[in-house]
Amino acid sequence: MEERRNISRVDYKANGVVVVCETGESYFVETKNVSPLGMGLVMKPDTPELVGKDIIIVASTLIMYADVNRQVKNEDGTYTVGIHARQFTPEVLEYLFKHIA
Repeated sequence: MEERRNISRVDYKANGVVVVCETGESYFVETKNVSPLGMGLVMKPDTPELVGKDIIIVASTLIMYADVNRQVKNEDGTYTVGIHARQFTPEVLEYLFKHIA
């Protein structure tokens, strides 16, 4: 997947969980890289299309509110996914505190 941003991402290998805000569905992922603006992920082949969805990702010591801006199928059936970070709103933070605590 070709990077289209000027801010460089750095390798960030960690297992994580993506939660789709609208439905509460969760999916295990592996992070590839991270920047202040977003993150690259690898998702399993059975993951549904998430482009355009609001998600929350928790990976190691990092939590990010984001939307999925691209999802590309790899030769091995997994997906490489790009997410764009969003600013936390009071409503999202309240949701997190209610569901994670």
